[in-house]
Amino acid sequence: MARSRSGSGRQLNIDWKVGAQHALYHYSGSWYHLLERFPAAYFDSKGFVLFPTRRDFESCKNLRIGQHVRVPEGISNIMGYTKVR
Repeated sequence: MARSRSGSGRQLNIDWKVGAQHALYHYSGSWYHLLERFPAAYFDSKGFVLFPTRRDFESCKNLRIGQHVRVPEGISNIMGYTKVR
């Protein structure tokens, strides 16, 4: 069975035992697709931020939510970010 690429949100969600229903990765933590299933998490190369509910996601002041999600200062600056590496 082939493993997902090591930088994928799905694989990091498993490896780091985060428990997200929707997990997305961006190496610098500054750009993502929209999260659709909750709890959900955004991952970067060093850690993650978990959004337990859609409301938590939509009310996060660090996110610029549009067709895609921009995170100008990166997810590592969001309260609740967990550094793993």
